[in-house]
Amino acid sequence: MEQLAWWQKTIVYEAYPKSFLDTEGAGTGTLQGIIQKLDYLASLGVGAIWLTPVYCSPMKDNGYDIANYYDIDPRFGTMDDMDQLIAEAEKRNIRIVMDLVMNHTSDENPWFIESSSSKESEKSNWYIWQDAKEDGSEPTNWRGVFGGSTWTWCESRRQYYYHTFAEFQPDLNWECEEMRRELYRMARFWLDKGLGGFRIDAVVYIKKRPFEDAVPDTPDSMADITLLGSNIPGILDFLNEFKHEVMDGYDAFTVAEANGVKPEELPDWVGDTGVFDMLFEFNHMDVAMGKNGAWYKPARWKLPDLTSALTASQTATAQNGWYPIYFENHDQARAVSQFFPRAVNTTAASKMFGCVLMTLRGTPFLYQGEELGYLNVAWSSIDCYDDVSSYNQYDLALQAGKTEEQALACVHLHSRDNARTPMQWDASENAGFTTGTPWLPIHDDYQTCNVEVQSTNPNSVLEWYRSLAQLREDLPVLIEGDYEELLPGDEHIYAFSRTNGSEKAVILANFAERFVPYDTTLAEGLTVALSTHGNHTPGSLQPFEAVIWRN
Repeated sequence: MEQLAWWQKTIVYEAYPKSFLDTEGAGTGTLQGIIQKLDYLASLGVGAIWLTPVYCSPMKDNGYDIANYYDIDPRFGTMDDMDQLIAEAEKRNIRIVMDLVMNHTSDENPWFIESSSSKESEKSNWYIWQDAKEDGSEPTNWRGVFGGSTWTWCESRRQYYYHTFAEFQPDLNWECEEMRRELYRMARFWLDKGLGGFRIDAVVYIKKRPFEDAVPDTPDSMADITLLGSNIPGILDFLNEFKHEVMDGYDAFTVAEANGVKPEELPDWVGDTGVFDMLFEFNHMDVAMGKNGAWYKPARWKLPDLTSALTASQTATAQNGWYPIYFENHDQARAVSQFFPRAVNTTAASKMFGCVLMTLRGTPFLYQGEELGYLNVAWSSIDCYDDVSSYNQYDLALQAGKTEEQALACVHLHSRDNARTPMQWDASENAGFTTGTPWLPIHDDYQTCNVEVQSTNPNSVLEWYRSLAQLREDLPVLIEGDYEELLPGDEHIYAFSRTNGSEKAVILANFAERFVPYDTTLAEGLTVALSTHGNHTPGSLQPFEAVIWRN
């Protein structure tokens, strides 16, 4: 077998810095907070930490609106803090990975300020500008990801500018070579500091389709850009240029956020023939999401919907490419709450998801709090939420005829704020996250669900993740082995094997909250390495039980 790269053999931990640990008492996390917890992350077997954006930003979209790519926002610390984080992490064999937002910037970025000042400015073409229609209205009827038109009027230029997301996030014009060269220079600036790679945000939107009206398909009689504006032909030309101009020569990886990429398209996107090392696609997560991403349209899914999506991605990357395994991130609700909103034994369900996460072929991406079995919040009013997409989806639900109570229930289930509540370190006030007022409320379960409590409980979700990390280290087949689904179409058990020559592991995960029998020949000749429920009874899986066998 071809020698694997370092990032194929490790576990990546996504830290949401704003909610990780506050060392200043300001209510928001800091880089120094991450430095203080590096040993904790090392105890999880983590070899890379992905930071969501810490660049200078107005923080209207929690850092995904970048005002200055070349500096750290003072709320998180300084460039010296970043350099220290990279150095201290390296001492523990951990690499730092940064979010790279290249589809758009903040409207407070000097690039945009100059571009918007005049049609004759030096950066006039760095963003996308269009004249109004004859009646003065927007150039198209497209609806942005966060709601409203994708166009905003700029009085100084007497033109509209384009934004896939919010109006304060104008899209960069990738057709402009000068702009692309500056993005590449910026990315190399960070790689030269010793980064281990980039997670690349919203990259499927960088190539634009012709600006023409489309058939309305949302309650506000607009055309949803998520169905119109991604993966436009020609995008791979830009991304191949990025790969060669930026990544060549660095021992670093790229993982792209690329919703809408189908499994059969993965060879163009990942591996030796692709533009990235790994790619986050959403097919397995979308089974629990409303139709076309609308939260108010309930998802009715069965286990084969999930397992067939996972198997399709595993198969597509089996010979060429590598898969980033995930069930949670900063844009997703907590997995147990999203897939099993009425589950009683949520601890068992959390462990079961962890088992699948850590044993599929690929690099596990673990999101902060996932290792503690975090669940969704359910705040009493939409006004309690910070997430811009939650307000957008709430309004869409009301426009679709839902009551306020029903619209809020949709937010409870899918809001991105579910993943952004502060990290719970102990049972003290504010869960040990801050001595000030937290920017987002602490989850009300913090006294029983925190790192300190779970570190002393051998049956906790946290200790289960530590056991899984150790097993991955002890069993090379879990990293190097081939994948095969064993019970395709089963509506209760997700069963798969990992094989590498004479080495073999079999994983069975019961997605039902009841006892389910299984054929013991699936693991014949193997011994139990780990079970979520401790002692396993052959022939039957307990509710949400997952078992790993080995030879």
